[in-house]
Amino acid sequence: MMNDDNKDLFRNVNQKPGLQIWTINNMQMVSVPTQGFGNFFEGDCYIVLYISQNKNSGQTVDIHYWIGNSSSQDEQGAAAIYVTQLDEYLGGRPVQHREVQGNESPRFRSYFKNGLIYKKGGVASGFHHVDTNVYNVLRLLHVKGRKHVTASEVDVSWNSFNNGDIFLLDMGKAIVQWNGPQSNRREKLKAVLLAQDIRDRERGGRAQIGVVEGGDEKASPELMKVMTAVLGQRAGLLRDAVPDDQPDQVQNANVRLYHVFETSGNLVVQEVATQPLTQDLLHSSDCYLADQRGSRVMVWKGKQASKEERKEALNRAIGYMKAKNYPPSTSVEVMTEGGESAMFKHLFKSWSDTNQTQGLGTTYSVGKIAKVEQVKFDVMTLHARPELAAQQRMVDDASGEVKVWRIENLELAEVNPRTYGQFYGGDCYLVLYKYQRSNQDQYILYMWQGRHATKDEVTACAYQAVNVDNKYNGAPVLVRVVMGKEPRHFLAIFKGKLVIFEGGTGRPGVVNPDKGARLFQVRGTNELNTKATEVLARASSLNTNDVFLLKADHICYLWYGKGCSGDEREMGRAVSDVLSKQDKQVVMENQEPAEFWVALGGKAPYASDKRLEREEPPHSPRLFECSNQTGQFRVTEVDDFAQSDLDEDDVMLLDTWEEIFLWVGNSANQYETKEAWNSAQDYLRTHPAGRDPDTPIIFVKQGYEPPTFTGWFNAWDPHKWSGGNSYEEMKKKLSDAASISQITVDLNNTNLNKSPAGMGGSGYRAPGGPMSSPPAYRVHGGDLSPRPTTPNSPSAQRTQSSVSMAFSPSSSFTPSSLASGTVSPSAGGSGIYLNPELLIDKSPSNLPQGVDPSQREDHLSDVDFENLLGTTRPDFYRLPKWRQNDLKKKAGLF
Repeated sequence: MMNDDNKDLFRNVNQKPGLQIWTINNMQMVSVPTQGFGNFFEGDCYIVLYISQNKNSGQTVDIHYWIGNSSSQDEQGAAAIYVTQLDEYLGGRPVQHREVQGNESPRFRSYFKNGLIYKKGGVASGFHHVDTNVYNVLRLLHVKGRKHVTASEVDVSWNSFNNGDIFLLDMGKAIVQWNGPQSNRREKLKAVLLAQDIRDRERGGRAQIGVVEGGDEKASPELMKVMTAVLGQRAGLLRDAVPDDQPDQVQNANVRLYHVFETSGNLVVQEVATQPLTQDLLHSSDCYLADQRGSRVMVWKGKQASKEERKEALNRAIGYMKAKNYPPSTSVEVMTEGGESAMFKHLFKSWSDTNQTQGLGTTYSVGKIAKVEQVKFDVMTLHARPELAAQQRMVDDASGEVKVWRIENLELAEVNPRTYGQFYGGDCYLVLYKYQRSNQDQYILYMWQGRHATKDEVTACAYQAVNVDNKYNGAPVLVRVVMGKEPRHFLAIFKGKLVIFEGGTGRPGVVNPDKGARLFQVRGTNELNTKATEVLARASSLNTNDVFLLKADHICYLWYGKGCSGDEREMGRAVSDVLSKQDKQVVMENQEPAEFWVALGGKAPYASDKRLEREEPPHSPRLFECSNQTGQFRVTEVDDFAQSDLDEDDVMLLDTWEEIFLWVGNSANQYETKEAWNSAQDYLRTHPAGRDPDTPIIFVKQGYEPPTFTGWFNAWDPHKWSGGNSYEEMKKKLSDAASISQITVDLNNTNLNKSPAGMGGSGYRAPGGPMSSPPAYRVHGGDLSPRPTTPNSPSAQRTQSSVSMAFSPSSSFTPSSLASGTVSPSAGGSGIYLNPELLIDKSPSNLPQGVDPSQREDHLSDVDFENLLGTTRPDFYRLPKWRQNDLKKKAGLF
């Protein structure tokens, strides 16, 4: 039994689904705040606990202990001890994983889909909890990887750059992404998503992002001015591209199973069998070790093995690695009988769980296939997912106060509380959630953006969010929610009544066009995780695992797929009352009346594979990125996969055990596409379980996926790729004039001296780790104002200093501060100001000489500026460009 001290140590461990992280500080476990998730200090060790809820089959628990490259042996030993104790505290259920910096497992990386950030330093200087919205930051992140992204802190200098990789210059309120000329589209997209994740998770959504193409820096003059101000003038050429490391898994057919035991104080490792392995080799009274020729070591603990044997399993695995002279980065997993990982099961020719329903049985449940319980969200797609840990947090039980506004005519309009939870794809909404923590009010402000809202409405939504944020003195955490990617807490606050309409508007008095039959997919098992989403009213949209509501003329059908549970049916009935007050006709799968199919335009295939009806499939599906470029077949696994993991540049392999799917993206390498068929055969031939080489191989092209393929993915979107290239679209949104102006204005109004002295000696505290002081740096050049420089404009006549300036702690870098210090502050940086009558409602030809028609406000005194535009000069430059122009038009200055 676990002693009372250890029980007390783990009393704050949450055993509900989700992610929890601790770092080792002075040999003690210290909790990492949510906004620090994904940040790992190289001098530290971490313990990561992830609990996921499997449908009708309990929880899956994984414990990882992460070892930084600079961590001490004492910290590593303490982490290993805590992992063993935590495993015991959780009843021996978890799968234990040993993770080494730079060689993390796919499972570990799946928790941080936006990437891992490696930070210099460790806890030696003390651990500090850090809140979001802290901008006292200066760092340069070197981003690498296409599928598994890592970002390492490097010196803030041009010397750190190279032509092949991507770098993020993070200045707190602004992040500039510089893309190496030789980087590819996928790497650029991953870096954008990482930048957005930093903005949303560490800065509460309050940071601007700009993108510079390293091969065309002249196209981004304002952003290059920002980079030069921080990094100085670049001297000489940048280094050539640095080849990526090869973290990819080389599939190894050579597997050996050993019986591990101790006799007379000595560790004995006795070989039992080689591949292909069979499940009957494992006996409950013993512990076994499976060695995949050094690429991975797995330990299996029988339920009847002695307590000492089970407790020492992890240490024995490490001892075995050392005896074999395997590299420290070798992956290690430890699991208990009944809690085997998918990777372990894949080593065996066949596998069946003791409680598994055989054949079609009577239990209709799909386990991990086709539907993943909605406890994980791609933060990256929420910001991009902005799908992960930051978007999944449940701050409370969703019992707080809710207020909803809709954007109407670019202004806020309160939504009738009776319609709360109904969101239309043609609208944008603000949802303010208020709850209490330690008797203090806390706020979350969700910006929900409909897929079919206009660009002006999306922009106005962000602008109005800033206004609401200011009203509450910056207290709300801002969350940008993309339609269809609602985080768990967002679902919870509407108590099972969340309905998302594909198009139309919820504005009062507006009649939406009659679309005929409408079909809604209902997902969820309780009030906290249920939503109904409108899908294409076609039979192909159905899925055997879900509940659907079909609204047809004068009748509503409630369709129950065979794979849905009683809880899901109950939630389907509840949410159907929101959609229609009519009586519902319940329709069971395969018992549909002819009128049902007529309303859907006729019968058609849909995701309804009978194999999905098993409670737990014998082998969980696995997704891999394929590469044959080295002459040796390589695969990189994508754990907890979703449709967003299918990259247009790639060839992907989906292994459902009975079939192999090859999915080819539209932009995939021609050679790899040609070799895809051989790649699939190589995969089967080298599989450690001795797979049947005649296993069906199905070739699928992007955009033409059949239901037998899409049924393995949660919430498949057939229109995902119809909108064009996602990276270019995202870059365009980030690089509009308003965003770039905002970056330069934010920096103009920010003290750029980030030295410890400039921070009152407090140092830079990064979320999730200790205090460290980034190097002091000097600002090079003068004004960063976003005004264009024409030959006759005042800004072109300013004296630009090439001398480096170090600012004092009290100085600020504003539009009116120049190196020479000769500019009048009242002139807004122009050096002169004019009578407003000379500027208002004048044609360009009638303006005084030297006045730029697009920048008339430059020539107003601060008093005239505020009287005419209704805002101070700094606040004006914080507004989006469209809002600035609107104010100028009203004042006659446009």
